[in-house]
Amino acid sequence: MDSAVPHLTLAAPLNDLLGLLSGLVDVAGWLLAHWYALALLVAGCWRLAEWVVRRLARKASAERMALELVPTRHFDPGLEEIFRRGVQLARASTSMPWWAPRRTKAVQIRLRADGSSTLRYRIEGPAGGERLLSITPFGPAVTVKKGLPIADKPRKHVVRAEFILRGKPTAPLRDVPLDPDPLQPLVDAVCDLRAGLGDLAELRLDIQRAPKWTLRARRVQLMSDARRRERREAQRTARWLRQDAGGVEDSLGWQLQQLIGSKPAGAGGGRRLVMPPVPRRVEPAEALGKLADDDHLVRVQLLVMCASDTEGRAEARLAQLQAALDVFGSGSRWAMRGWHLGLWRLGADRWPSRRSFERRWELGHCQPPRPNWVRLEELTGLLKPPTRHCRLPLLAGDLPTFEFGNPEVLLQGIHQGPDGRRRLVATYARETLFEVGVGKAGGGKTERALAQAIGWAHAGGGLMFVDPHRDSWPRALPFLAHDTLADRIALIDLGAHGPAPQVSSWNPLDMRRGQAAHEVVEATADAFASVLGWDDATAPRALTILTAALAVLVAVNRAACQAGRPGDQTTLFHVRPLLTDPAFRTTALAGVEEGRLDDETHSWWRVVFPTLPSDAFAVVLNPITRLAANPVTRAFLGQAAGVYNIRAAMDTKMIVWVCPGGNGPTDRLITALLARDLLRAVRSRRDVPEARRVPFRAYFDELITLTGAAPETIASMFEDFRKYRVHVHGMTQLLARLPAPVRLSLVQNASTLASTAGSHSAIAPVTAEWGDEPGPDVVAALDRFDHYVSLTVRGRRVGPVKITGPHLDDVFAAYARPDQVAAFERAARITAGTAPLNQLTTRARGQLDRVNAFLTQLAPTTTSDSREKTYK
Repeated sequence: MDSAVPHLTLAAPLNDLLGLLSGLVDVAGWLLAHWYALALLVAGCWRLAEWVVRRLARKASAERMALELVPTRHFDPGLEEIFRRGVQLARASTSMPWWAPRRTKAVQIRLRADGSSTLRYRIEGPAGGERLLSITPFGPAVTVKKGLPIADKPRKHVVRAEFILRGKPTAPLRDVPLDPDPLQPLVDAVCDLRAGLGDLAELRLDIQRAPKWTLRARRVQLMSDARRRERREAQRTARWLRQDAGGVEDSLGWQLQQLIGSKPAGAGGGRRLVMPPVPRRVEPAEALGKLADDDHLVRVQLLVMCASDTEGRAEARLAQLQAALDVFGSGSRWAMRGWHLGLWRLGADRWPSRRSFERRWELGHCQPPRPNWVRLEELTGLLKPPTRHCRLPLLAGDLPTFEFGNPEVLLQGIHQGPDGRRRLVATYARETLFEVGVGKAGGGKTERALAQAIGWAHAGGGLMFVDPHRDSWPRALPFLAHDTLADRIALIDLGAHGPAPQVSSWNPLDMRRGQAAHEVVEATADAFASVLGWDDATAPRALTILTAALAVLVAVNRAACQAGRPGDQTTLFHVRPLLTDPAFRTTALAGVEEGRLDDETHSWWRVVFPTLPSDAFAVVLNPITRLAANPVTRAFLGQAAGVYNIRAAMDTKMIVWVCPGGNGPTDRLITALLARDLLRAVRSRRDVPEARRVPFRAYFDELITLTGAAPETIASMFEDFRKYRVHVHGMTQLLARLPAPVRLSLVQNASTLASTAGSHSAIAPVTAEWGDEPGPDVVAALDRFDHYVSLTVRGRRVGPVKITGPHLDDVFAAYARPDQVAAFERAARITAGTAPLNQLTTRARGQLDRVNAFLTQLAPTTTSDSREKTYK
């Protein structure tokens, strides 16, 4: 009985084990019989887990931030700066709560173009990474601002695509240089988008840190594959060696060699031993490639969407973007996910991929279908906004389109877009303060200025066009000959053309409009000084004499106007009798004694003037004598009540065409007087509130001629006129030939800087202002009427961009009225108050008698002898 106890003790555990095994077999049998229940359970658990993860992912995605990066024109980062930005992006992708699913731990780079902007560069990611990403290693060259939500309107045609890495998984993408910009192919792909057609193209690149466990598993797989390939290669090599050795020993040559050889019989009768090659050691760095190290390795997801309201444009845009991404291909490349079945493409636009694409697109989830692992160095081209090496197209939103009759825009030229479309481009009139056009003769500078002036005139604006050579007037006349402009046009032509020439009139000393006396005196004296080269160091006495004489004449004219006798005013030609005729001088000074002339000037005439020698007046009288010797200038300046009034023209939106008549010494003096009077008139607008100052534009053709007469005056115009809403447009063949003050003021304040073709040396100063982009060689090779021009739009510089200057016969063909030219020119002369030259000359000669008669009545009753003794 005792021996049975151990058997019972061992049987119990055995029975339990057998029972357990039997139960497991039963369970397995039941599961095999009811496999669908297990599948439903697993599917339900997976579905529940996915539902929870998606809920958490949506909650995490709701807390995202957006930043928009706007580079400057000279943004030129180095590789180290771009790499540091990539490190920032990778670090910011982890700035999520602990409960956030991995798919939400990503930073997204959005490159978006919709026709209104070239390529917007936007970064979206976790809200916790905003502070990290707001300060970029790019410094002040990139402006970072908070991105506003983007609401897209529905488009009729939308195509979607997802790009994955194809090729050798361990091979890097192509190392694209920074010059030209790696983004250039993408910019070229979207350069012809048209906002009016609803075009849209957007590329989104999601970056997240590579998951460690997935990466380790992939490395193990790659190493195993590499070792397997090495073993197969070694086996293949050994097999080929054995075949080669066997073939050699069975050959007739080898057998003859054995018979002839000196080896004893029986020696070496067996086959030679062949040692198989040993598989070489697999190096991890070689087998794993870019996956060898964890540092700076990220997983990416690339999604693209194109849309349009026009059929076919979205598909064509996607094909262009696909070609642009091919630039980054090398051992590894970006390829569109999906399959092509005849005319159909099974991809992100079709079931079952479309729903996943739209969810990731909307929420910013990073769930690529395959591990797109790249190193940050491979993404260099996408980690920064466009640089200075990127050639950006000119879009419709960059420059407004010119509209005929719209006073808000100013015509600039014709731009041809990347798609071949041509449109009239313009700038905003309120921002176009000063313009400079440079280029060789016949290149199109004047034609472009005329087109701009004609467009401005038909829009209701006032202007003054100064042309020393008069060629612009007959060219513009057919396009201005409209009844609506007939009462606003005035022609001041000092060329005196034709058998019966007619001339307008102007008295620089006219006081009918209540001007400040000292301003009139200063403007006239400065005009003489600028032409004759007078200053306080070289000609102090001439300046003093002329200023004192003008003060007396202006006082006489004020008295005549107050007496209601403006026809009895003095002119510039009365400086000579005032200095040389004692009787006239005595009468004039006696007539202005009663409060019309300051005590200091009276004292000068009483004390200083009698001590001056007679030859001291020659330097003052010489230019006035030259003016009097020319019948045209004598008639133009010799009238007491002149018609020309540039201040009134500005305030009433007149169109004034001024042709000085040439570039001789006398013509330069007339030009200087006109320029100085313009400066005085503009500055006098200070008495009008800024909001009520009427905009006015002054066009100066042949600046070299004009500035030769009044360099300081022209420079002051470019410096001061903006304050008074008067804007200057200047054209010149050579910037270097302008006086230094004018050249510096032109370039410093130019809202628009344009250049046609010309010599390398003449164009170099202009292209230097653009940073030699384009360089002088490019600009010098322009065709006729083509320009490179930099513009100011919405407070920022646009260009330099290539445009074609508008040709009047093409752009304003509908405005041409050649049959009304004669009548319109007569109206322009009538408005300018022209009269026959001989009639005005006769009247100018008799003006001294009228002034004497007025002064005789005005002067107090004192003895002429005492006056002569006092002022003689």
